[in-house]
Amino acid sequence: MKKSRRAAPAAGHPTPAAAVEPENAVELRDVSVSYGTTVALSGLSLAVARGETVALLGPSGSGKSTALKAIAGFERPSSGRVLLDGVDVTDASPARRGIGVVVQQYALFPHMRVDANVAYGLKARRMPKAEIAARVKAMLEMVGMEGHAHKLPRQLSGGQQQRVAIARALAIRPQVLLLDEPLSALDASLRAEMLLELQALRAELPDIAMVYVTHDQSEALTLADRIAVMRNARLEEIGTAEQLYSRPAGAFTAKFLGGASLLPAISTTVVPDGGAMGSVLAGAHRMKAVAPFAVNPGGRVLVAVRPHAWKLAAGSPAAAAGWAGDGAGDGYTVNSLPGRVESVQWRGAGHRLQVDLIGLSERVTVDLPAMSAVPAPGDLVVLTVEPQHAVLVPAGEL
Repeated sequence: MKKSRRAAPAAGHPTPAAAVEPENAVELRDVSVSYGTTVALSGLSLAVARGETVALLGPSGSGKSTALKAIAGFERPSSGRVLLDGVDVTDASPARRGIGVVVQQYALFPHMRVDANVAYGLKARRMPKAEIAARVKAMLEMVGMEGHAHKLPRQLSGGQQQRVAIARALAIRPQVLLLDEPLSALDASLRAEMLLELQALRAELPDIAMVYVTHDQSEALTLADRIAVMRNARLEEIGTAEQLYSRPAGAFTAKFLGGASLLPAISTTVVPDGGAMGSVLAGAHRMKAVAPFAVNPGGRVLVAVRPHAWKLAAGSPAAAAGWAGDGAGDGYTVNSLPGRVESVQWRGAGHRLQVDLIGLSERVTVDLPAMSAVPAPGDLVVLTVEPQHAVLVPAGEL
């Protein structure tokens, strides 16, 4: 899709202020949505730039779909303002916002052919017939459905119906595309295929801002430039996928995004500005981890370790059996923790272990690549983790 060009101002005349496009395609300013005493969204402030994809990620009831509805105009905020391209549209109807919306159940008109579904919004805008036909053809080609124009929705697979829904949303050439759990009704293979299609779509439409609602972290990590983690109707944390995954600022994000194990610990060193290595005691075990924030001795923290970061130390059973348990961790190097295997699951490319740590009363999840000698439930092991793959997060509620 080509970028629109504005006419250049005449020489010697300054560009009017109104001609300067705002940086953000979408902006929510302290938006709340309530139903009586129930708060569905609380004080959300969020900006999405042109060409940016932001994923709203969180469990059911976290407020992510409500935020999307507030942007689309399907929900009227109890307080706060909604802006599109710098214009306040809080009181505007959905039809006047010019937004493309794709939902999980496709919402295609069952009695209309594919081409008629895609043309629906264009006819509502009273476009000339020739322009409608050309636009419909272009949109169906973009989503790979040009050979299905004369079919009814019931003659299509779930993935094909979702492609048509996307084509219909894009046909009106929106500046903002909202996607609400668009892949959740598809099976695993179709989800993977549609993720690739959405990635390609982003490359073809570099000017469109996308807001993508999902509870699936793999979708968010794959598609989003930034991820907004939602919890209990509030924004918990926002950042790039790499930032949130590698350096989460809170316990909930660390646990929800990537399933990190969280070990309660006490700091034993000073890290004045953050970003350096901090030393802690997790129970009786000495550990080092990246400290993104300032840490003081005696402060309570959590050590976050992703399942894939754990390794099995050589000679694990004998080493774990010999653990003294005297409170000092004698005989153990830093970031070595003994434990007993609780369960083992084979996952095709590897195994997932649940390991009860000795002397810490914590259970951790460990993902191991395929190996010839896999520990069995009840075996004693020693787990290790490189300091750069462990990160301190503030102690807080999950």
